[in-house]
Amino acid sequence: MSERIYLTDVAMIHCIINAGTADRILLAARDMGARHAIVHHARGWGTRERMGALGVAVETDKEVVSILVSSNQQDVVFDALYRAGNFDTPGQGMIYITPLEKAATYVPKAIRDRLDLDEGIGG
Repeated sequence: MSERIYLTDVAMIHCIINAGTADRILLAARDMGARHAIVHHARGWGTRERMGALGVAVETDKEVVSILVSSNQQDVVFDALYRAGNFDTPGQGMIYITPLEKAATYVPKAIRDRLDLDEGIGG
């Protein structure tokens, strides 16, 4: 079993968007250097969907993109995703950041050897 490495200086950026638009978010994240993303399907409703018959809420398909980034990278990635997702346009969805207390993943020995492990990453 390999040494455990916990990442403590990380955040998760979440984008809730209309179904079929995740690719442009993923491309923007990748262009900014973010490498850990997941997309999943969701259903929901918001202000825009209340325009159904008699103002009744209508469920719509959504995609949720979650991207793990380092805390020092979160603002620049957030800004790029905001622009790529057109979140300044009504009905495009929402984006938010959740700080994470601790995350863990496999880190190959070659990378661990190159890292200067500080208090932000510990075993």
